[in-house]
Amino acid sequence: MDVVLQAALVGLLQGLTEFIPISSSAHLELAPWIAGWESDGLIGSLAFDVFLHLGTLVALLIYFARDWVRYIGAWLASVRERRIGEDPDRRTAWLLVLATVPAAIIGFSLEGFIEESFHGDNDGARLAIAGFLVVGATALWLADRLGRRQRDVQDLTVPTALTIGLSQALALLPGISRSGATITAGLALGMTREAAARFSFLLATPITLGAGLYGSRRLLTEAHSGTEWLAIGVGFAVAAVSGLVAIGFLLSWLRRRSVTVFSAYRVLFALFIVILVAIGR
Repeated sequence: MDVVLQAALVGLLQGLTEFIPISSSAHLELAPWIAGWESDGLIGSLAFDVFLHLGTLVALLIYFARDWVRYIGAWLASVRERRIGEDPDRRTAWLLVLATVPAAIIGFSLEGFIEESFHGDNDGARLAIAGFLVVGATALWLADRLGRRQRDVQDLTVPTALTIGLSQALALLPGISRSGATITAGLALGMTREAAARFSFLLATPITLGAGLYGSRRLLTEAHSGTEWLAIGVGFAVAAVSGLVAIGFLLSWLRRRSVTVFSAYRVLFALFIVILVAIGR
């Protein structure tokens, strides 16, 4: 299959699965294996997968542009005046900062270990992904069933925001899902479904920016053919557009419905992986 078309399909996977809590890492890791694509080139490389996160970052910045303008302005005002006061925007801005820092430190520290332990073109890594998909599905379903679903973003406290932020580190495990982990934590701590997703997406912006820029250095400094550069651009653009659609879809879905369908999908995807491994795919 043409590398540009492959890049478009992988970009579509990244855009949809980065925000819908079904694990983008699992889908991007396994797509070349499931489709039978060559895994020694651009498609399937970790550098390209990480670069696609910058596409979904564009989706976040577009969708939440007004929120970020408000929060950044409120944060700068709080620094300038050295007070937070009763302003909910200042408070939320600082909670986002506090929730991002520890998760970024943990992620940077453990990235190498996780990469060596759970990523690889072998059945052990694939079965590990299947296991993490089921663990994440179970946690998401239980949090949705047992959570009180009363808190909005403005109701978060420092401990709850830190807990949600720290849950992002679990996304280093392929199959857990960053959005899945943070939405699960938010639901378990009493947030409404939509508020948990909204805070998850806001929290994703700085961590995606840092990880995307850091992880894309090698891809953007290596030599590529003209076709490969086109594929990189197409993948990026498709990830951005599909990510924008996925954000709007999930927030709309969670206003009226539960996360059960996503938990069910994760379990079925895990079963599909196990079957493929068992038959020697």
